[in-house]
Amino acid sequence: MYSAQVLDHFQNPRNVGELAEPTAWAQVENPVCGDILRLEVKVAEARILQARFRARGCVPAIACGSQLTEMLRGKTVSQARKLQRDGLVASLGGLPEASEHAGHLAMDALAAVLKKI
Repeated sequence: MYSAQVLDHFQNPRNVGELAEPTAWAQVENPVCGDILRLEVKVAEARILQARFRARGCVPAIACGSQLTEMLRGKTVSQARKLQRDGLVASLGGLPEASEHAGHLAMDALAAVLKKI
């Protein structure tokens, strides 16, 4: 049902936790399923140095949060603004149709964080 990449990010999530002094953070919730994703970033000289997440939700929500932090690290804010949900989902080997909401949740969190930078 889930790809090997999704299962790996769920079982071994990367960058879980909080940053000591984040440049920006946002928390978003899917009102239909109740998944919650908090995303924090530390930015210096318009580059994302660190990204951390915390999630309460389904397997793909945790996997998307984990993969998103991996994709963000080292990117400029401008590059981060160009990230697309399709790219996130593809990097995880795809998601079942019933789990597509997880990709939207991650991208909503990213959009909310980028508005604060």
